[in-house]
Amino acid sequence: MTTSQRYHVAAGSFYTSASKPLLLQAYLGTCVGLALYCKETGIGGMIHLLLPEPVSVSSMAQPEKYASTGVPMLVDAVLKMGAKREAIIATIAGGALVGPLSDQDLALDIGGRTAEKTRDIVEKLKIDILRSETGGFFTCCMSLDMANGNCTIEPAGQAKLVWDEKVHVPTVAEIKAAAEHLQPIPQVALKVLRMIDEGTQGIEQIAEEIRKDQVITARTLGLANSALFTKKKNIESLDHALVFLGQDQLVKLILSAAVQSFFEQSSMGYSLCKGGLYHHAVGCAQVAEALAKKTQKVTPQKAYTAGLLHDIGKVVLDQYIAPMYPLFYRQAMEGHQNVLDIEKRVFGIDHTQVGWMLAEQWSLPESLTHAVRYHHDPDKASPHALLTIVVYLADLLLSRFQIGIEIERIDTRTLSTLMARLDLSTGNFADLVDLIPSTVFNDAVEACVKAA
Repeated sequence: MTTSQRYHVAAGSFYTSASKPLLLQAYLGTCVGLALYCKETGIGGMIHLLLPEPVSVSSMAQPEKYASTGVPMLVDAVLKMGAKREAIIATIAGGALVGPLSDQDLALDIGGRTAEKTRDIVEKLKIDILRSETGGFFTCCMSLDMANGNCTIEPAGQAKLVWDEKVHVPTVAEIKAAAEHLQPIPQVALKVLRMIDEGTQGIEQIAEEIRKDQVITARTLGLANSALFTKKKNIESLDHALVFLGQDQLVKLILSAAVQSFFEQSSMGYSLCKGGLYHHAVGCAQVAEALAKKTQKVTPQKAYTAGLLHDIGKVVLDQYIAPMYPLFYRQAMEGHQNVLDIEKRVFGIDHTQVGWMLAEQWSLPESLTHAVRYHHDPDKASPHALLTIVVYLADLLLSRFQIGIEIERIDTRTLSTLMARLDLSTGNFADLVDLIPSTVFNDAVEACVKAA
């Protein structure tokens, strides 16, 4: 494929074009992708769908997220551009059952229902379906070449499947030594984390602490002017950011900026693109905050912080994962195994245990330490189980709906029990998917674009 220009279609959006050369792409897990191409005019488009239909009246603010509303929008868009209905061909992909499967996954079957709804609507609109590869157990990358209409569906992450013959498998002692020598999160950031946990922080105190660190201040302003957190530009100082963004948003920016340098010490082991661990951390933080606001069981700011830090142990293990990525990929993707089980089998220790070591080493607050240690098994996190369940759910949602960032497989066998602790049922799961902020998906797209 010689196409050099790419456009990554974020979840909950669609894109149409007649441009050539151009490659439209979407990374799909539980999500479903639909590609349309007119053989006569060369007009085409792609949509990245999260759910079969809107979950509430308020959901209609972003109709592109749902098959029932988004598919007709895509078809109308290409027809208005000049495509001829009888010459349009469709390709459907995604809707996978991702991760170590349980009865919960089979019962929810969100991907399967989205794929079925998509096929039904395409057929009713009298569009020929050339190819449909949905379901299964693999995350994939769907690509539509606008130069010729060729649409490919390939497993995500395959490009990294090159085995390094000089793989060194570290001992537990070596991993612990690496954790001890890892450059820690800056002290000023740790102080802010403790202030947030204690609920004693005022924005003036936090800003005053951050001003002591020029690097974090610069990173904070950089994020304040990025599409990830705000569309506002030319924010030139912390005081300026406070006026335009408000206290809560500024605190999130400061925390994200503070941990960014820590995550930059990782390579590309767990990640499917450069910076994947950091992008996943910020995404999990945003989703955890949204879940906290919905359930009102934990404070949103503490949920954001716990989501941001939950995978800190991966930063240590990442350097060892990189050369043996093919092993992890095959066991996680093809063997449908939990990442923790693979880590324990290979290293004798997993990333939650390593993260716990780091949290203790840095004297993180107990609530954050428990979220780091038990986010894969939240029931063990008492008395901080509710915070840890929120982080678990955020991590689970991203593992199913934010593909292309990193390998993650979350076990759902206790999902209904854990949701009940938050006064939710699995019948509310689609509502939780609907809570994922669009910025999370846009961030994933930006990361994929930079890595391309």
